[in-house]
Amino acid sequence: MDEIRRSPIKGRGAVSNATGRFERETRVLTDDGWTGYAESGNEALSDPVRTIVSPASAKSIITGNQSPDIPFDRSVNPYQGCEHACIYCFARPTHAYLGLSPGLDFETKLFAKRNAAELLAKELRAKSYVCQPLALGANTDPYQPVERTEGITRRVLEVCRDFNQPVSIITKSALVLRDLDILAPMAAQGLASVAVSVTTLDRDLARVMEPRASTPPRRLEAIRTLSEAGVPVAVLASPMIPALNDHELEAILAAAAGAGASEANYILLRLPLEIATLFEEWLRVHAPNRADRVLSLMRQSRDGALYRSGFGTRMKGSGPYAELLRHRFKLACRRHGLGGRSWQLDCSRFRAPPAAGDQLSLL
Repeated sequence: MDEIRRSPIKGRGAVSNATGRFERETRVLTDDGWTGYAESGNEALSDPVRTIVSPASAKSIITGNQSPDIPFDRSVNPYQGCEHACIYCFARPTHAYLGLSPGLDFETKLFAKRNAAELLAKELRAKSYVCQPLALGANTDPYQPVERTEGITRRVLEVCRDFNQPVSIITKSALVLRDLDILAPMAAQGLASVAVSVTTLDRDLARVMEPRASTPPRRLEAIRTLSEAGVPVAVLASPMIPALNDHELEAILAAAAGAGASEANYILLRLPLEIATLFEEWLRVHAPNRADRVLSLMRQSRDGALYRSGFGTRMKGSGPYAELLRHRFKLACRRHGLGGRSWQLDCSRFRAPPAAGDQLSLL
């Protein structure tokens, strides 16, 4: 691609805000002399970019999937967009469906599904509903910073608790500990588990790669606290990025196991749609000396392309490098007693509690 002249944006992952793929027009940032922005077309924003949270009027909340690559068939995502700003986030392209950019818009223009708990209760009460484990945060993080004020994830968990609906949380935020009063009793009944993503132990790398997520030490402490409270915890060493953080795989698994994690998984970096360009921009700014090597190894692991979306290989890749990474992960898990990611939660306890106006049972 052409030479990229971008600059880091404090507290943000993306370094550009390219127009979404469905738009008819292309927006280009220009400096009219009043904003102080960089030269025309450079989109190098040096000023802090404010986060805007808007309500999303969701009509349904449980999302189904039939992918053979993931172990769950339904999930709930309280938010669209994610302020954690992880540059590699596979959810970024979904912002294009909203007429927004998968770049800066994804991490600064957020949508909160404030009726999520009410919708979930309604859908769980449906006569056609068949209980299976629910993934909370499969797309965007349910404990991203705005959850501190919105509290949507906590209300969703309260519904899961009231219905005995098994739930597994995926997060990279220590904020999950706020809801330990709900998660620990549920876990004691086999109704809850948590997976914590630990991408790197290097705080400097984490600061630019996932700038608003909890620091690596705080994530490890969250694993420890959850485990000590009896909540089953998995560590997700994801994504593994060739020549950037892949050398940390064994250290991440060792640290997580030492903190109390009992299960583990990893995913090779995925670069679908706009993420490929966004990630390369980020590499050229933050790791220019490694960029060509990273991209070369990605192509070697994706049959010559930066990404292949086929089921069966999209999560782990193919070729010698991918096979070596798979072998290293297997050996490290065996060494530290880490099992594969499990979704064995108890669905037999599911019961819809009485709703207001329901006739009481005579028995």
